Amino acid sequence: MKSALRTPAALLLAAGLALPLLASAAEDPAVAQLNQRLLAIQANSTTSELAPYERLQAQQAVADLAKAKRRDLDQARYLAERRVEIAETSVRTALARRQSAELERTRSDLLIEATRRESQRIRQENERLRVQAQIQAEESERLRLAAESEALARQDAETALTSVAGKQTARLSAAQANAAKLAREEAELVSGAKLPGSKFDSRGEVFTFAGDAFAGGQSSLSGGAKSQTKALAEYLNIGKKGRVRIEAYDAAAGVGQKRAEALRDALVAAGVSASRFQVSGKKAASTKARSAEVIVAP
Repeated sequence: MKSALRTPAALLLAAGLALPLLASAAEDPAVAQLNQRLLAIQANSTTSELAPYERLQAQQAVADLAKAKRRDLDQARYLAERRVEIAETSVRTALARRQSAELERTRSDLLIEATRRESQRIRQENERLRVQAQIQAEESERLRLAAESEALARQDAETALTSVAGKQTARLSAAQANAAKLAREEAELVSGAKLPGSKFDSRGEVFTFAGDAFAGGQSSLSGGAKSQTKALAEYLNIGKKGRVRIEAYDAAAGVGQKRAEALRDALVAAGVSASRFQVSGKKAASTKARSAEVIVAP
C-alpha cells in the first residue's frame, strides 16, 4: 500500500537509480557489489525514499568507477565506496530520526491521555464528595433541630456534627487542591507553556504576572507573558468555570486598566469566554514580583 502512494518524482528517481545499477552490475566485481548495496536500499519500502541526494551521489560515483581508466581505478573505487557508505549512513540516520519522532509523538499522546483520564476521575470524585457533603449538611441540620428541646443534647450533637463537617470539608478541600494540581499539569502539557505563579487566599486562586510581563509604562504583553497566558487559558477551560477578576498595576494613570484589558483580550483569544471576566486597573507602581493578578473565584 505504501509503495502505491509514492510521488511521481520518487518513482522517476527510483527508475533513474535502478537502470544504471543493472546495466553496470556485470562489468566489475566492485561495481556489482556497490550497486547491490544501493539496490538493497531502493528495494526496501521503508528506506526507498530516504536520503535521495546522497544515494544519487553514490550512484554517480559507482557509474564513474565503472567507466574509470586503469590509472584512475583506485581513486574512483575509493570515492565510490565512500559515497555508498555515506548514502547508507544517511539512510540509517534519517530512518532513526523518523522512528524517534514517531516514538516521541506516541509518548506525548499517551501522557496527555493519561492526564485527561486522571483529571476526569478526580472531577468525578469531587462531585461524589460534594453530594456527600450536601447530604451530611442536611443530616446535620435535622439533628440540630431535633436536639433544640434539650440544651445538653443539642450541644453534644453540634460538637459531633462540627467534627464530622470539619473532616468532610478537609477531604473536599484536599480533593479540590489535587484537582487543581492535575488541571495545572494538564494545561501546561497541552499548551507547552508554564503557568504563572499562584497561591490561594480569601479571594480564591490568585495567579501573579511578574514585572517583566509588560515593558515599562506599556500595556502590551511580553513574549513570556503571552506563553503564560496561553497556559492559563487552558487551565481556566479545563478546571475552573467560575468568574475571573483581572487586576493590573502601574503608577501612570490609565496604564493599569489597559494592562488588565490586554490580559483579558489574550485569554479570550485563547478560548476563554469573555463573559467570565471583570477587569480593573490600579494606579499603583508595579514591582519586579507583580504587575498584574488574575483571581479565579473559589
